[in-house]
Amino acid sequence: MSRQTEQPAGQEPFDVDDPRLTRFDIVREGARRDDIEIVHYEPQVVAGSKAERRLVRTVAGFFLLTGLAATAFLVLYIWWPWEYQPGSGGDKLYTPLLGLTLGVALLAVGFGILTWGKKLLPKEVSIQDRHGGVSTEDQKITGQTMAYMTDELGVRRRPLLGVSLLAGLAPVGAVAAAPLVGALISDPHKDDQMMTTGFAPQDGQRIRLVREDGRPIRPADISSGGQITVFPGVEHGVSNRYADSPALLIHLRDADAEESRRNNEREGHGDYMWGNYAAYSKICTHAGCPASLYEQQTNRLLCPCHQSQFLITDNAKPIFGPASRRLPQLPIEVDAEGYFVARSDYTETVGPDFWERP
Repeated sequence: MSRQTEQPAGQEPFDVDDPRLTRFDIVREGARRDDIEIVHYEPQVVAGSKAERRLVRTVAGFFLLTGLAATAFLVLYIWWPWEYQPGSGGDKLYTPLLGLTLGVALLAVGFGILTWGKKLLPKEVSIQDRHGGVSTEDQKITGQTMAYMTDELGVRRRPLLGVSLLAGLAPVGAVAAAPLVGALISDPHKDDQMMTTGFAPQDGQRIRLVREDGRPIRPADISSGGQITVFPGVEHGVSNRYADSPALLIHLRDADAEESRRNNEREGHGDYMWGNYAAYSKICTHAGCPASLYEQQTNRLLCPCHQSQFLITDNAKPIFGPASRRLPQLPIEVDAEGYFVARSDYTETVGPDFWERP
């Protein structure tokens, strides 16, 4: 049974099941029922013409370039040397090459979609007045409209576009997943590279805490409530080679030190302090910025980059801002000559903890 709808005066009834109707006739009727007037509708290229084939090859080229660039990103991400080495080397190109290949992939897919939309899809100018109400016929018209849009994309008639789009976007999807599965490809804990800093004992000798000029530090060098940035007393300890090592050595006031010791014992860090002195990593656990602004009255350590705050008297627990993990504490003591030394290396990873993911 055919379905006809009442038409305004001067228009014949419209049967959406009439086999003589083309898909575009139904699309135009659906537009009319939504008070949309299709003012202009014109294909930009003739089907099967040289111009169409040239544009298809251009769009396909952009999509294939996307796939090649994304694949290059994956190859670099997995196999290119990334571990820092002093001097010049391939590791210095790791990040720039990742940025270049990902940038080319995104630009190519963008140009491909723009060329497809601007040059291959028909030009349409429509005017619409909005209104509500949905019927069964409206649903069928909507379905036909979507099918018509698929036809106009030309994927069935231009299979090269569909194949190239798939070939280009599949590697892009793999790029998005690469950081999530990277640890399954290469063990980030290999050689404890993320768990070792300049404070790790060497040849059984504990490492002294030194100033920026290399001088070791005694307890008397820091007044009550004061603090100082310390580095590992090893060769090149105050350099980028040990950029993950700097700590803030703080001389807490008596009441604050007592509170800090109680909280340390709760976490199993009862021997990490020496007297009223505590040392915490300066590398913010949010994004790796230097957390160096210490507020003596509240015992808060502030990271100036994104405003994370850590409460020193409670194991440097984050109490404000985006950081979600406390600053690692450096176990300290004083050696026979009265200088501060690290009892061991940090017992937690320093800085952002993305590598702690299993």
